[in-house]
Amino acid sequence: MVSARTSARAAPAEAAAGTNAAEYTVSEISGALKRTVEDAFGHVRVRGEISGYRGPHSSGHAYFALKDDKSRLEAVIWRGSMAKIAFKPEEGLEVIATGKLTTFPGSSKYQIVIEQMEPAGAGALMALLNERRLKMEAEGLFAQARKRPLPFLPRVIGIVTSPTGAVIRDIRHRISDRFPLHLLVWPVRVQGETCGAEVSAAIEGFNAIEPGGAIPRPDLLIVARGGGSLEDLWGFNDESVVRAAAASGIPLISAVGHETDWTLIDHAADRRAPTPTGAAEMAVPVRADLVATLAAIAARSGAAVSRTLQG
Repeated sequence: MVSARTSARAAPAEAAAGTNAAEYTVSEISGALKRTVEDAFGHVRVRGEISGYRGPHSSGHAYFALKDDKSRLEAVIWRGSMAKIAFKPEEGLEVIATGKLTTFPGSSKYQIVIEQMEPAGAGALMALLNERRLKMEAEGLFAQARKRPLPFLPRVIGIVTSPTGAVIRDIRHRISDRFPLHLLVWPVRVQGETCGAEVSAAIEGFNAIEPGGAIPRPDLLIVARGGGSLEDLWGFNDESVVRAAAASGIPLISAVGHETDWTLIDHAADRRAPTPTGAAEMAVPVRADLVATLAAIAARSGAAVSRTLQG
């Protein structure tokens, strides 16, 4: 009897539909689509322009979209992958993203889960860099009139760089050889998505030190990093870094990359050094030369006094 009643209910529905098509639940359709999309697009490389990027969410994940002139593809970078991206994603930057397409069964949406991302050639980064340079140049952030002379003999130097690696060792050794003095190191990441925020915070942090406090306020700052590609150095083109350097009340030397590498902080700094070692040479004179000069002056003064007395 149960079976007969069930058939009686089903028959009118089939008749009304007028079809023998299989019936699915919403979840079954969503699951089938998810499997189809993920099987067909295991890993893809997608070229598009970043749209709607607002930085990482409080969770550490980043949500935005890739678009071209006709379509839009939602995208996400999980926190673990964000830490591996060499440059900070930027609104409007054209990129090539590698990842896996997946769907959200709960909302009938699909997206790419990005595992790796790179600028779509150096031209894309250079175009963005030039646009940013012109904007800040128009604001007067690079004006020569803003630049201040470096102190001749600083008592304390603040260094913004990675606490490990050759850069900090080279600076310490060169200053120690020339004129040993007090160095303060503010450790930062010098590459990756958080680089810009950390460097700007370090410059502002050194400037916030009150004179005469427990921690000595630097008389000079050096922002340093070794050489690398345009993508590697991208954090030093961050707008927050440039503004922090331009607003610094402490004279600042930029020593980012090698002699042929240029970043926007170089334009905002009071001096640009060709290398981190070159920054150390700009920062302090050679003590032995000063001692020799003073000795020569003392000798000439003594001779002058002697001649005066004899006369």
